[in-house]
Amino acid sequence: MTDHRGPESLAAVITGATGFIGRQLAARLRRPVVLSRNAQRAQTELGDVRAVAWDTRVEVPLEALDGAQVVFNLAGEPIAEGRWTAEKKARIRESRVEGTQRLVAGLARLESRPLVLVSASAVGWYPDGGDRILAEDEPAADNFLGQICAEWEQAALAAEALGIRVVLIRTGLVLGPGGGALGKMLPLFRAGLGGRLGDGRQWMPWIHLDDLVEMMLFAATHASLRGPINGVAPNPVTNAEFTRTLGRVLHRPALFPAPRFALRLALGEMADALLASQRVVPRAALAAGYAFRYAQLEPALRSILAAAG
Repeated sequence: MTDHRGPESLAAVITGATGFIGRQLAARLRRPVVLSRNAQRAQTELGDVRAVAWDTRVEVPLEALDGAQVVFNLAGEPIAEGRWTAEKKARIRESRVEGTQRLVAGLARLESRPLVLVSASAVGWYPDGGDRILAEDEPAADNFLGQICAEWEQAALAAEALGIRVVLIRTGLVLGPGGGALGKMLPLFRAGLGGRLGDGRQWMPWIHLDDLVEMMLFAATHASLRGPINGVAPNPVTNAEFTRTLGRVLHRPALFPAPRFALRLALGEMADALLASQRVVPRAALAAGYAFRYAQLEPALRSILAAAG
């Protein structure tokens, strides 16, 4: 059965609401409760929300969850910032896996529980598949990101035993104005210094920020959806095609490749994630009837750059 109420009517809780995706999601909801390490900053930055302090290393405050119909779990240490030292890996795991475990433990203590938990995951679940199309039934990769995603999803799926529907959004490269991966790329490309990564043949699953947020709301209100859903556009591109398209939209050359060895030297293990080929498609979302606003890369990039001014 589908819940036809608009997203503004949902009593929602968001973890990770001050992040790139969380901000956009919070703006689409009517005064959501947001859980943040710095509640005062979250309240100031997000405006019409009710901010509650929560650090993923401690138990979740039950008063923040009381009365929620849907919980959006987006909290997590940024993966693409800094080298993957042992300390960084520990923070990535704690914030995602243990934080989700503590969130679900809090849900278990509620007398009245939410109907659905929409929990973030990532295409890091998938192996380097070359040109092979990867859908939701693919086993997790046997590497750091694959293992983290598997543990993260398992922690969220524990909420099913509480009678809560769980949807796992495996996000790709999220493109939007005001930050994210594109925000880091634009200065180089605008200076004419952009280029492909490695040989550029690796597939890049991407999604417009607007589509990702709408997909999360779609998942919250469509009761037929459960389990993993790929949060990617239906037309992944190779890194070389992404580079050419961004250069064309910006009217700049994109002639400065970053060699594989240089990426590994600069980024260490994280370089392997940037160079992996993941031709991921949103099979579950399309089957459920989700209609993408931005199915092709060039219109998506043009809309983002127009919005950014």
